Amino acid sequence: MGIQHATTGRTRFTCAVIGLGAIGSGAAYWLARRLGSDVVAFEQFPLGHQRGSSQDHSRVIRHSYFSPLYTRMTRQMFDALHEVEAESGKRFVIHTGGLEFYETAVDDSVRQMELNATSMDAAGHPYERLDAAEIMRRFPQWRLPEDTEGLIQPEGGLIDIGLSCATHIALAEAHGAEIRAGTEVTRLEPGADGVRIHTDAGHVDADHVIVACNRWTNRVLSGIWQVPMELRRAQVAYVRMPDLERYRPERFPVWVRPGNPCFYGFPAYGLPGIKVSEDHGGSPIELSDEVNTFDPDQSRDVLEYLRTHLADPIGEPLLFRSCVYDLLPDYHFVIDRVPTAPRVLVGLGAAHVAKFGSLVGRTLGELALDGTTAVPIDGFEIDRPALVAGTAAA
Repeated sequence: MGIQHATTGRTRFTCAVIGLGAIGSGAAYWLARRLGSDVVAFEQFPLGHQRGSSQDHSRVIRHSYFSPLYTRMTRQMFDALHEVEAESGKRFVIHTGGLEFYETAVDDSVRQMELNATSMDAAGHPYERLDAAEIMRRFPQWRLPEDTEGLIQPEGGLIDIGLSCATHIALAEAHGAEIRAGTEVTRLEPGADGVRIHTDAGHVDADHVIVACNRWTNRVLSGIWQVPMELRRAQVAYVRMPDLERYRPERFPVWVRPGNPCFYGFPAYGLPGIKVSEDHGGSPIELSDEVNTFDPDQSRDVLEYLRTHLADPIGEPLLFRSCVYDLLPDYHFVIDRVPTAPRVLVGLGAAHVAKFGSLVGRTLGELALDGTTAVPIDGFEIDRPALVAGTAAA
C-alpha cells in the first residue's frame, strides 16, 4: 500500500502538474514554493512505482555532455539540486568524481573526448586529462589498454534519483501542493483562460498545466499535439564484487566509456554491488508493454567489458532492473509550450533528464507563471525541425 495523500476536493488551481517523476516532482516543488496550495500534481500510479524512469538508486550526474546545449545548464542544475538538499536536509547528490575513458585508436572516441572537453572549457568547468597509467594509479580497480586516455571531473558523480523525487514531492506537499497519487489523467481540454483536466476521478481546472509524464506524454496530449518518440526498455545489472570496499563511492568514481557501444557504471551504492549498463541498449517496446522484465543476455557485453577491464574478478549479477527510455529523434529535451495550446507546457527528457529534472521542472514553472526563464532552453522547442512529426493531432 502506498502512502495516502489527503485531497481537498478543490477543482480550481493556478497550476497543475501531470506526472511525478524527475521533471514533474521538480515542477511541483518549485511551483509550490511560489504558489503554496494553488498547485495540484497528478500521478497515475502509487508514488515510488517502478513503471517509469525515475526510480532506482543512481543516475550519472556530470558537466561533460555530447552537446553544449546541456553543459551550459549544468551549473544551474547543480545549484538547484543543492538548494533542495539544503532545505530538506537530505543528500542525494553524491560527488564521486566522473571518469570517462577514450580509446585513442578509435577516431569517433577521440572526437567525442574533444567535444566533451571543449564544451567544459567553454563553460569553465574543471577537469583533468589522464593517460592510462595515471588512471590506473589513481584507481587501481581498472586494467586499461595503454592507448586509453581519460577525462575526470571532480564534480561528477551520481544522483540518487528515487530519493531526489521523493524529497521534491515531500517538500512540495509541505509547501501546500496537493498530491493526487493513483489518479490517472485521461485527457486535456484547453480553453482560452485555462485547461480542464479530465481524470478517472473527475475533472479539475487550472490556469496552466505542465505535462511531465515521460512515455505517456502523447496519450495525455491526444487531440492537442504529438511528439515522435521511440520507447526502449533499458536494463541495468548490479554485480557482486569480491572486495566491495574497493568499490565504495569515495574510492571508485562513476565512469563512462563512450563509443559504440557505450558502457557506464557506478560504485557500490544502494545495493551491495556495482551497477553497470549499456547506454541506449535494449529492445523497442510499446506503451502498454510491461517494463519490469529482464533479459540476462542484454547485459552480456557490458559484463564482458568488466571482466576484461577490471583488475578484480566480477561475481554473478545480484539483480537486474529495467526502465523506459523515451528517445526523441535528436536525443534532445523538450521544454516548451504546446503551440496549439499555449497554457499547456511539456517537459520531455529524452532518456537523460534525471540529473536535470529539478531544473527543468523549475524552468517549466517559470515559463508558465512568468512567460520567460533565465535558463537557456533554445534548442528544446516542441516544434523544432527534428520533431516535424509533432502536429496538432486529432
